[in-house]
Amino acid sequence: MNYQNAIRSLKAAGTAQNRKVYARHGVQGAMFGVSYAVLGKLAKKIKRDQALAERLWASGNHDARMLAAMVADPEKIRSSTLDAWLRDLDCYPLADAFGGLVAKTRFVDSKRRVWSRARAEFAGQVGWSLVTSQALKGEGVPNSVFESYLETIEARIGRAKNRVRYSMNNALIAIGMRNAKLEKKALAAARRIGPVEVDHGETGCKTPNAIEYIPRAVARKRQRKSG
Repeated sequence: MNYQNAIRSLKAAGTAQNRKVYARHGVQGAMFGVSYAVLGKLAKKIKRDQALAERLWASGNHDARMLAAMVADPEKIRSSTLDAWLRDLDCYPLADAFGGLVAKTRFVDSKRRVWSRARAEFAGQVGWSLVTSQALKGEGVPNSVFESYLETIEARIGRAKNRVRYSMNNALIAIGMRNAKLEKKALAAARRIGPVEVDHGETGCKTPNAIEYIPRAVARKRQRKSG
C-alpha cells in the first residue's frame, strides 16, 4: 500500500464520533477519527513498511501516526528516528502506541534508561512503559535493575506529571508480577505510596490499585503456567 492509498483509507474510515472520543482522550490537531479495529486491519494489510511509516508520521495526522507506529519496522528504524518521533508526541494514546514500537527494537534498553528520566510528560510516559515491557517480557535483566526502579517510583511518583504517574504505576505492577522476590518488594512499595491519583479527564478510565492488582495478576500468571 502506498502513502496516498493509506491516507485515502484512513480518511474514509474516520468518523465524527471517534473524533469526539479521541478529543476527550487528549488527541489534538488533525485527525480522521479511525477506530483501533480499522487501524489494526490496515496494519495487517501493510505489514512492515518503514518508508511508508516515516511518510505517515511526517503527515502530522494523528491516525496516520498511530498507523505509522504499527507498521514501522523495529529492525530497520533508526535510533535518531525514534528520538525525533518522541519529540512529536502530543497525547498519551500516541505515546502508548509509540512505546509499543520501541519495546520491539534493539534500542529498548538505552531508550528505557534515558527516557524514564525525561522531564517531558509523554517522553517520561514512554520511558516508564518500556520499564513495564521489560518487567513483563525482558529476559536477562537482573532484579537489581527493577529494584532500583521501585526506589525511583516510590521517591518520584507523587510529584511526577500526570501520564508519567500513570505509567509509573503500571511499571510498579509489572515489576511486582516478574517474580516472587520483586512481588514482595513491589507490594511493600505500593503500600508506602498509597493510592495513585491520575486525572483521566472526561473518560471512564481508572488507575489500577497496585496493592489489589499485583496479587490477582500473579495468580492469573500462575494459572496460565499450570494450565
